[in-house]
Amino acid sequence: MKKEIIINPTSGVKILALLLTLFVFGILSFLIENPILGAVFMFVVLFSAPGFFILNPNESVVLVFFGKYKGSVKENGFFWTNPLMIKKKISLRAQNFDSAAIKVNDKIGNPILIGGVLVWKVNDTYKASFEVNDYKNFITVQSESAIRKLAGLYPYDNLDHEHEISLRSGGEEVHAQLEKELAERLEIAGISVLEARISSLAYASEIAGAMLQRQQAIAMVAARQKIVEGAVGMVESALSSLSDKNIVDLDADKKAAMVSNLMVVLCSDKSASPVINTGTLHQ
Repeated sequence: MKKEIIINPTSGVKILALLLTLFVFGILSFLIENPILGAVFMFVVLFSAPGFFILNPNESVVLVFFGKYKGSVKENGFFWTNPLMIKKKISLRAQNFDSAAIKVNDKIGNPILIGGVLVWKVNDTYKASFEVNDYKNFITVQSESAIRKLAGLYPYDNLDHEHEISLRSGGEEVHAQLEKELAERLEIAGISVLEARISSLAYASEIAGAMLQRQQAIAMVAARQKIVEGAVGMVESALSSLSDKNIVDLDADKKAAMVSNLMVVLCSDKSASPVINTGTLHQ
């Protein structure tokens, strides 16, 4: 397999000056009635003119001469080369590819919608030109393929296994896996992956409602658990304070009743309605 060859073509300024001189000589040849010499000068000028090209910063040109790769020019400036060479410009600037959300199954089989964004640039102009048919289309297809594979490696969320990495909470590890997968796939096309991220992530419409209810239920259970833990601590503190300060002497039944009332008040999601007891604790 051939590799990229960097060449430095002839300065366009020097050749332009030479062709302008030949053009002047051609005009003078016609004026002194020597049309053959004038025609030769004009032919050389017209034949050489297509050899000029300008390269802006972060642009390159791949040169092909009758089907044979001759090299790549990456230095910006004004140049001239053999006018018979085919010159194919390739941008070396960083570019974005924003993948549309595609429907795939995650690790546990849930249908999800996932999309990604890729920042890439051409690193090897030979591979980009000759190893693949169309490197931009190649990026599109391989990016979607890599996103599909990534989705199959992780679950959407770690609702059942808190310590398992998921697409939603995996963060840098998930992104690093996506970058690695894309770098391996795009290396054949001479593409360098600068960054890859998940840009959109959601459950598919057919299960979105059910999964939302599940998330709400899990959140509610977790919240209730925290409330109960706090209520138990408050009840324990209240009973301990009453006992230490000898405010009231509570037997087992009274403690049970107080604990029950306090837990109802502290754990209820509605405001408590106070009841004033004008009798004794036994009434």
